[in-house]
Amino acid sequence: MTDQALPRSRWRRLIGMGAISLFMLVALIALGVWQVHRWHYKDRIQREIHAAQLRPPVPLSAKPSPYEKVALTGTWVSGKAAFYGDQIRNSPTGPLRGGQLIVPFRRADGGVVLVDLGWVRGRVPKPVPLPAGPAVVSGYVQAPQKFGPFAPSPDLARLIFYKLDPRAIGAALGFADAAPFTLVMLGPKPVAGGPIPAPSLPTPPNNSEQYALTWFGLALVVVLEYIFYVRKVILETA
Repeated sequence: MTDQALPRSRWRRLIGMGAISLFMLVALIALGVWQVHRWHYKDRIQREIHAAQLRPPVPLSAKPSPYEKVALTGTWVSGKAAFYGDQIRNSPTGPLRGGQLIVPFRRADGGVVLVDLGWVRGRVPKPVPLPAGPAVVSGYVQAPQKFGPFAPSPDLARLIFYKLDPRAIGAALGFADAAPFTLVMLGPKPVAGGPIPAPSLPTPPNNSEQYALTWFGLALVVVLEYIFYVRKVILETA
């Protein structure tokens, strides 16, 4: 059939499959370009976080950024603590159950900020010894977490919370006017048995380069598949 004009039915098949392939090609290329933009955006964020990690903490501003280390001055409020989360960590003796220990910190201006001291073993929040008098705490700001209607309810009797809601945790601790964010404490590995603070600023993963290559690769597959389809239709016997 290569030396004769193709029947109209085959032209319809080629045009129909071509339209579908063109739509898929445009969509896949658009998704690849979108991931390239996300790749550069996340790379910029990661570089900003790395630079902030090397700089000393800055005083907490009215609108703190989650990508910088901040410092607070004030005093610890002793005798009050709450648990956030239900986390399992591995140890040489086996898995250990625990959560993030949340304690209040009163700023020099009188406001209260909840501080996440880090992960501790156990299922009941127990206040830890805190220095008396003026203190400085550094870390990064964590915004409140928002979950859907299926989020587990807090155990108010034991002060265990399953979402990081500083207003709800603060109210349970007796501080209804607590700041609308949590300060996650940064620090070196503590002595045995104490809270394990976050070692560094959180860095979001950047897999957008792999996603972009995937979308562009699929676009190439669509082109090759259509070429093979055209060849098959042309070489069909009458």
